Amino acid sequence: MLGPDITWAFNSLIVRPEHAELDNLNNYQFTHTFYKQNCPVSNWINLLDPIIDILNPSAIVRIKANLLPRTDEQVIHDYHFDHDFFDGKIAIFYINTNNGYTIFKDGTKIDSIENRLVIFDNIRHAGTTCTDQKVRCLINFMFYQWTDAII
Repeated sequence: MLGPDITWAFNSLIVRPEHAELDNLNNYQFTHTFYKQNCPVSNWINLLDPIIDILNPSAIVRIKANLLPRTDEQVIHDYHFDHDFFDGKIAIFYINTNNGYTIFKDGTKIDSIENRLVIFDNIRHAGTTCTDQKVRCLINFMFYQWTDAII
């Protein structure tokens, strides 16, 4: 993920403006989309097979990687839902260890540790930049588990 072969797109927003309290200067990231609108959109999707096997989703909604450049001072981004009307699960897979983290409204903090996978309901959460590595990189999965499926 951090090599020269993965292409990254500049995304001028991390949190949509209507949800953002942070100044727009720091509200950006680079993304690589693996999966959207019910189909793979990246040649690199097979890299994620081991994680997808662990998640065992009944349906995948979106998979994208986020790459946030280092900042001199840590920036805590605004709390957000990954999608306002999504009632499935979110998983974050941390690519590299750094002093960035994910924080939930209840104060729970998940440190960015390489190869850590955290799974949670689509609840309000925020991410940060890091100050101790060149980038903070993670992969975000939006999916439904078999227990979420309507039969």
